[in-house]
Amino acid sequence: MTQYSAAIDIVYLWVDGNDPVWRRKRSAAAAGQSAQRQGSLAAYGNVEGRFRDNDELRYSLRALERYFPDHGQVYVVTDGQSPGWLRASGRLTLIDHRDLMPESALPTFDSAHIESYVHRIPGLSERFFYFNDDVFFGAPVRPAEWFFDGGVFAAWSDEPAVGAGPVNPADSFQANACRRSIEWLDARAAQAAAPLQVRARRCAHTLRTFAHAPRPMLRTMLFELEDLAPDLFSAVRSTVFRRWDQPTVVSDFVMRWALVHGTAQIRDYRHAYVSSGEAGAAEAIALLVAAVGELDFFCINDTTDDADPLDPRLLHVRERLQALFPVPSSFERTAPSERAATRPVWPRVRQGLPESRVLG
Repeated sequence: MTQYSAAIDIVYLWVDGNDPVWRRKRSAAAAGQSAQRQGSLAAYGNVEGRFRDNDELRYSLRALERYFPDHGQVYVVTDGQSPGWLRASGRLTLIDHRDLMPESALPTFDSAHIESYVHRIPGLSERFFYFNDDVFFGAPVRPAEWFFDGGVFAAWSDEPAVGAGPVNPADSFQANACRRSIEWLDARAAQAAAPLQVRARRCAHTLRTFAHAPRPMLRTMLFELEDLAPDLFSAVRSTVFRRWDQPTVVSDFVMRWALVHGTAQIRDYRHAYVSSGEAGAAEAIALLVAAVGELDFFCINDTTDDADPLDPRLLHVRERLQALFPVPSSFERTAPSERAATRPVWPRVRQGLPESRVLG
């Protein structure tokens, strides 16, 4: 039996798309894209809903403390930003893109690109959860329901199956990521031993996407795959904005490869997904709120795209999250003197993570 440290760290990606400095950087990067790259932009690859901060991280951390108080260190990977409400805590470390990724890769606004580096965070535990900030635990976390000896559990989404065929610009990024992963596995199945060929073919016919979920990860698995699939890592690390023709390594390929090799198993979790920009979102959120405590996890995805920041749909999401998780986490400023209007500026140090980057 593999011996692991008891700590299970948490890694978030977070961006404040409302920050005017960051917005100027994003606009300049978009304007500098070649016609070819602009033509390969994924649907909704550069819209407000992809980057907007609607306080999801604040409430995801509240859910984390409620349902998984024994978590390890929390790492928040950002582009030189920090939430204005964040307070000093020895349990949370801000990771600047510039301290995790090579300068030649920056700037990038594609989460699939950024997440391909998360296993390189110094000091990260072997077992960890990777989160987007719009994902929330919804019930007490039992590590044995997310990790087994030498492997992790995964969950299929409730979305319709992906159509067969090659990647297609008319399809969703998730559908094309599924196809890219399957193409890679299928191309290598012929070189593998017979049992592995069978598992690879079975996986190749599983044309489904993975749930918007807390993703249990093994750090050594990601390092192994970085060596085994340099072509996929190189492709996803070539993006500035999300592209329909590039893979997603952490959110699809890792789990699909692990299923083939027996280091992942599918588990049926109780979960919910809400797309906040779709008709009926308010009713779906009401059902979700009624089920919290019984749901293992849920996601409220901001798909209001280019809506105004005061759009009632955004306000409704914040109100519902506040009702669900009213108690501030230990990571939040609570006293009036702590609620400063200005945000802290974190020093730039590329060799390792400076002590001042740890909030505490």
